[in-house]
Amino acid sequence: MSTGPTASNPLIESPTLRTDSLADSVLILLGLTVVQRLIGFCRAILFCRWLDAEQLGRWDMAFSFLMLAAPISVLALPGAFRRYVEQYRRRSQLRVLVRRTALACAVMTAAAVVTIASARPWFSRLIFGTDQATGLVLLLAASLLGVIAFHFLFDLFAALRNIRAVAGLQLLSTVLFAALGVGLLTFWDCSASSVVIAYGGACTLSSLVAAGLLMRVWKAFPEDGPRLPHRALWSKLLPFAAWMWATSLMANLFEVADRYMIVHCSPVASSQALAQVGEYHSSRVVPLLLVAVAGIIGSMMMPHLSHDWESGHRDRVGARLNLFLKLFGFAIAALAALILLAAPLLFGVAFRGKFAGGEAVLPWTLAYCVWFSHFMIVQNYLLCREKGHLATVALAVGLAVNVALNLVLLPRLQLFGAVLATTVANVVALALIALFNHRLGFTLDLGARAVMVVPLLLPLGPWVTFAVLLAILIEAIGSDRLLSREEKRELTAGLADYRRRFRRLRTA
Repeated sequence: MSTGPTASNPLIESPTLRTDSLADSVLILLGLTVVQRLIGFCRAILFCRWLDAEQLGRWDMAFSFLMLAAPISVLALPGAFRRYVEQYRRRSQLRVLVRRTALACAVMTAAAVVTIASARPWFSRLIFGTDQATGLVLLLAASLLGVIAFHFLFDLFAALRNIRAVAGLQLLSTVLFAALGVGLLTFWDCSASSVVIAYGGACTLSSLVAAGLLMRVWKAFPEDGPRLPHRALWSKLLPFAAWMWATSLMANLFEVADRYMIVHCSPVASSQALAQVGEYHSSRVVPLLLVAVAGIIGSMMMPHLSHDWESGHRDRVGARLNLFLKLFGFAIAALAALILLAAPLLFGVAFRGKFAGGEAVLPWTLAYCVWFSHFMIVQNYLLCREKGHLATVALAVGLAVNVALNLVLLPRLQLFGAVLATTVANVVALALIALFNHRLGFTLDLGARAVMVVPLLLPLGPWVTFAVLLAILIEAIGSDRLLSREEKRELTAGLADYRRRFRRLRTA
């Protein structure tokens, strides 16, 4: 009996449907992500220079709403691609999977857009704390179409392990957003409305390019195999997507709770509350780059880990995660310390000294962003075990801690109280997910735990953080406690392989 496409099947080797190894995926992503994030960073600096604190706060709340509404609107169905595309491709049922999920997402997106547009005053109060932003809400409803379409196609190409296409689409959307945003702010209206239009337009145009690319590779998909009843498909997809939806909802609520608390619970007028959100936004411009990189890499890891899991190499999943967490954790902590060193230049020169409040909370913002980045990587084990609901539980507990602490600290400490509450919430969520993983068979080793503690030192200053990282590096090289011999052999072999590739490239 046929088992569908295998590792040696021409489908995998097709030039129109190329897949990349995990190591290649990470390198491709890192290379293009550097360019993409550099463009995004320059764009964010210009937005902070040109927009006042209140308009910057409006854009922050608008973007947060789009990130919250997009997965909710389509029940997070595209998130299931990363787990099940490989399975349905092996069964020659991939075309059916894509067609049916695309139709379902289109219907749900239309319903969401109509709902938001019809209830503009209510959404204006929810998002911005005022009734006077209904026009901006209408722009958000229109932008949601492009955002959902882009995320659908992005998740599909990621699940196909076509990392070059994924990285290219990310880069394209970043360039378009920067170009449209700068153009509209310069020549039309210097307000949050221009930024929302630019973001929605960038997602829409990128989706059109992605759709064209999908049409080109559609022929490389296996022909429809055995009949796939709707009940068989949805009974498998919906439970997983439901937990992905709940996890996405919790993650987004967890991410935006502090700003919504500032808008709705701060004892100041709505304009002043939005200005505080603008200050907060300035402190998150660079730390969120770290989170974005972690999110991309974590998402790219999932199809590879799922492939190992489905192939029966389940011990390899835990080993890969531990090694990657050590390398990633060390690198991201070092980057956070470098950001602290550059803070005076960033806030004093790039932001024209406009956001003193943002600079004051930067160390804590960096710390919790690093911990949340770890969370995004570690949760992949739960997804492989199809226990995504436990990640939701961890986020729900963290969200409850965040809200409770904000109610206590926000009236007393204002912005610093909100940031401190979010920091504690991130620690709680990460500790819980590590505990859940341990009970399911994946334990963080000593080296992974060591690098996860380092962000706690960021409020003490960059030099303290660098000193501890140096001590960890010396210990990892000189002994096998933090980095095992097997891990060192694997790293050495990987570096040797890339050196050989580089020599061949130079020769060519």
